[in-house]
Amino acid sequence: MRGTPVGFVGTGPMGAPMARNLLAAGYDVALWNRTAARAEDVARDQALATVAARPADAARPVVVVMLPDLPQVRDVVERPDGLRAGWSAAGVADPVLVVMSTVSPVAVTAWAAELEAAGVRLVDAPVSGGVEGAVAGSLSIMAGGADADLAAVRPLLDAMGTTVRHLGPVGSGSLAKTCNQIVVGGTLNALAEAVAIARAGGLDLATVLEVLGGGLAGSRLLDDKSRRYLTGDYAHGGACRTQLKDLEFGIAAGEALGVDTALTEVARTRYQRMVERGDGELDHSAVIRVVA
Repeated sequence: MRGTPVGFVGTGPMGAPMARNLLAAGYDVALWNRTAARAEDVARDQALATVAARPADAARPVVVVMLPDLPQVRDVVERPDGLRAGWSAAGVADPVLVVMSTVSPVAVTAWAAELEAAGVRLVDAPVSGGVEGAVAGSLSIMAGGADADLAAVRPLLDAMGTTVRHLGPVGSGSLAKTCNQIVVGGTLNALAEAVAIARAGGLDLATVLEVLGGGLAGSRLLDDKSRRYLTGDYAHGGACRTQLKDLEFGIAAGEALGVDTALTEVARTRYQRMVERGDGELDHSAVIRVVA
């Protein structure tokens, strides 16, 4: 893929390692980030990387976006110096916008229809695996979009993840990610209750976590979060405010599809409490603070 031009918008904790993996795969990547220093850090010592002064300068035939939510994605596309202006100025016909952010499946489907009418094709391809998966290039990528569009960007997705699945038309990837986040939020709430009960009952927490991990209660989340429960260190990681947003997407999807989301609503209420008490930036396992 050496020399294939790609735009990459959003070089935060997830986006930066994802962009580095594209560079390692031989892509010619134009980087833009609101805080330019973060894009410059990715581009340092990378012959195939350039730092765009404006989103418009990153407007390549394929542009990957990794931003917090759909309003931010729409802004970098629609603003006067945004991607749409850049595509027009560069004469790029039928560009593909790959939205790898976690966004509302309903909202991204509606926006994709607007973009298609303007000659822009959208692929929604949210990810699971966290920062460690982004660094290792081992993300699980859930993609939605037209067959031809997925075929065009599949090599690019393969450079960032080891599990890449096409789930259907636009919005399907985001709906699958919503399912993922329902499981994550619910599991973290169950773990929080279990840890709190173990502590209150005077059990040795390290032993309890070891036993849980060796049985049917074992999970990737238990493996990843055990250290936090034992040390009380909830800095960084997947933010509680982000988990709240994702659970709200899940509840909205359940309402639209006629599915009871009572458990997800309990999890949403607890994460709302975390945000209200000023703990929204802590790792989502910190929800134990409103359980214990």
